[in-house]
Amino acid sequence: MKPGRPLAGRRVVITRATEQSGDLAARLRVLGAEPVEVATIAIAEPTDGGAALRAAVRGAPDWIVVSSANGARRVLAVLDDVGSVRFAVVGPMTASVLERAGVTPALIPPRFVAESLVDAFPPGPGRVVVAQASAARDVVATGIREKGWDVIAVEAYSTVPVRPAADRIAAAKTADAILFTSASTVRSFVDAAGVDAVPRVVVCIGPVTAEAATSAGLRVAAVPNEHTVPAMLVALAEALAEGSRSPGP
Repeated sequence: MKPGRPLAGRRVVITRATEQSGDLAARLRVLGAEPVEVATIAIAEPTDGGAALRAAVRGAPDWIVVSSANGARRVLAVLDDVGSVRFAVVGPMTASVLERAGVTPALIPPRFVAESLVDAFPPGPGRVVVAQASAARDVVATGIREKGWDVIAVEAYSTVPVRPAADRIAAAKTADAILFTSASTVRSFVDAAGVDAVPRVVVCIGPVTAEAATSAGLRVAAVPNEHTVPAMLVALAEALAEGSRSPGP
């Protein structure tokens, strides 16, 4: 194995939406891996065309909460004055989207999960817009509301399942590992390909995704303590190295 290329010779499945997989694929190549792109979801416009989001941000909220890079992009596209509101984000990937637009988030929780954001959020009163996916958990909106805020939870985007082509599923089945970055990617992959098509090493970006994988009948090999792509790739390398030292089933 070449120094600095801990994934040399490995084939790793990416299940993200096509428009989001490029950066992850590039990172895998740097580490020596061959990415196998099997998009299981697509990012789509909200079902109302964004009307609720536009109305909500025009209402001069005290805070806007976004839990994903997709949500941040949708908010930036409709918000006229980005300097007029405080942003809270779940983690650094979402923060980076805002920072590229010249916005520094006012709140990033110590752990990059929804529950930690709620714990770190200040007490109300005031108005908060929670911009989220159509199928998002209600943890953030409910938790912030219980802290005394008037919360408007709006659909900023939706995720729709994509059925991969047969050759993509076949390629995934022979890979060394698979990466899941959301619960929706888990559900869509298993629905389309079945449990038997899942590679032996399963790595999930965070606990919610891992719970979805376990519920689908998968054995999760690793979940990084920091729920970011770089940390997930470290966990992947460690899981594969451990697997190569362990006897087969």
